Amino acid sequence: MSGEQRDVPPERTPGGTVRQAAAAARLGLAAAPGAMLTVLGLAVVEGALPPVTAWFTKLLVDELARGQAAGVGRVTAAAVGLAVAGLLAGAHRSVAFYLAGAMSRAARLLAADRLFARVNGYVGLDRFENPAFLDRLRLAVQAGGQAPGDLTRSVVALIRAMVQGGGFLATLVVVWPPIVLAVLAGAVPAALLQARAGRRRAGLTMSLSPVHRREFTYQMLLTDVSAAKEIRLFGLGDFLRGRMLGELRAGNDAEAGLERRLLRMDAGLELLAGAVMVTGVAVAAYRAMHGLITLGDVTLFLAALAGVYGAVTAFTESAATAYRALLLFGAYQAIVDEPVPAPAAAPDGPRPLRTGIELRDVWFRYRDDGPWVLRGVDLVIPRGASVGLVGVNGAGKSTLIKLLCRLYEPQRGRILWDGADIRTIAPEDLRSRITAVFQDFMTYDLTARENIGVGRLDALGDLGAIRRAARPAGVDDALAALPHGYDTLLSRIFVGLDDDSAQLSGGQWQRVAVARAFLREDADLMILDEPSSGLDPEAEHALHERLMSLTTGRTSLLISHRLGALRDADEIVVLDGGRIVERGPHTALLEHGGVYARLFALQSAAYRDAPDSAALAAEPG
Repeated sequence: MSGEQRDVPPERTPGGTVRQAAAAARLGLAAAPGAMLTVLGLAVVEGALPPVTAWFTKLLVDELARGQAAGVGRVTAAAVGLAVAGLLAGAHRSVAFYLAGAMSRAARLLAADRLFARVNGYVGLDRFENPAFLDRLRLAVQAGGQAPGDLTRSVVALIRAMVQGGGFLATLVVVWPPIVLAVLAGAVPAALLQARAGRRRAGLTMSLSPVHRREFTYQMLLTDVSAAKEIRLFGLGDFLRGRMLGELRAGNDAEAGLERRLLRMDAGLELLAGAVMVTGVAVAAYRAMHGLITLGDVTLFLAALAGVYGAVTAFTESAATAYRALLLFGAYQAIVDEPVPAPAAAPDGPRPLRTGIELRDVWFRYRDDGPWVLRGVDLVIPRGASVGLVGVNGAGKSTLIKLLCRLYEPQRGRILWDGADIRTIAPEDLRSRITAVFQDFMTYDLTARENIGVGRLDALGDLGAIRRAARPAGVDDALAALPHGYDTLLSRIFVGLDDDSAQLSGGQWQRVAVARAFLREDADLMILDEPSSGLDPEAEHALHERLMSLTTGRTSLLISHRLGALRDADEIVVLDGGRIVERGPHTALLEHGGVYARLFALQSAAYRDAPDSAALAAEPG
């Protein structure tokens, strides 16, 4: 539906892998260029140290084997060379570890910044309601935190293995060239098989991603406080535990099956490597016994054989890790590289409302093959007017609000702000002129001050403005009485340093959401979607009294199932089946005897029949 949507899996072709590797390298260079180049240089040094150490060992052994004829200078030089190589290895390892960690942290920070900057760039909500996209997004978040570090370690290990393996192969050529063919005969198949194993492991990681997500979902349900009531009331604990363990067993079985196949392969490779080593040792012993090579050559030869196979093993394991990391990084890169939507045609800054808002023949549905939620809606909201929106659940009321906030785009028709299509206004500019209380309002794990202040970020430090918004919402006294007043943390997840976090009741949270909307006092359009649904009758009545005074002379759109709360609106609009079927003031709609009159009569009768005073207090009018 959206032009910006492109739900495609990460590329797994060789060309795609190369592009992902290049993108990862660019990310590392952008994040920490000095650290990255130093780490790569140190990897070359670290790879060269084992062959150099082996040569110094050979020289020392050969010189010592000469007995009394040994030259003190040559022995000293060889010993000093070994000592320096050892010192360099120790010092290098510490520095390389520190720089690799610094580079990984910097890349992780930059990756997170780029990913969430891209996510924040989505204009509407359609991406966040697409399960396939959410799966990719979760994978991208994981990759942004994990892939930079994995790639850094893998690339360093690859360079080290290549330099070490190359150095030892050159050593074998010098000592006895024919053995190189035997080594390559064992190493090349080993490398190919290890690469294949790496691809299988990477493929398993990707294929098990949905299994692990389902396992995590059941774990969250079993530990989520909001789900705990129903889980215990309906006895769902063992049911959900069984589901979680089923997913865990499925993942374990798949991993075990792959590991069994790889175990057989690894055993064969080890036998092949062992055969080559035995052959090499036998050849070295034979040639030393016949005086064709020295004891130092034997030492160097055996070290080179072990070094080549160690380098091959390290290279293939690092390549497999890098491949898995690149697959994950591909999920990250696919989101970051998505085309950014073109800017609005006329982004000329915030536009204060002068005449009004108009919907012209607006049609909307959530999927291209889904039912129409809005069908040719025509509606004018004059500047300064109060409009009530009425309809049964599913009539399209909340959808209409989302379109006004440009959280979705209509498939047909236009929404005009002072005659200009809102698609020609930058989304952030349009939304800066609107304030709203949504039916599914947010409760942030922030302080009380911040929970209101997020409604207008420039007022976060202005406690006076925040309290002025909280008073008409009826929540100022409750927040001021918290352990740290407005600076009290409202959270079940995070705990304050002195454990003085607090929780609010549902009705108090509702008032906080209303205060958040009131804080944006200069907004041109106020949208109130069931602003009193969590309040008791007395609090609801008091809130509506305040709303009437606050919305007088302001453009406002009010949705409520309590029809009595809408009777003072300038106009009431009735939605039914995605169409506007009635409109007019409260009295006229009652006289008309249509949908509104029927709903009002049903609700009034229910209140009149209720025996308790609370129900009577909630009677419309």
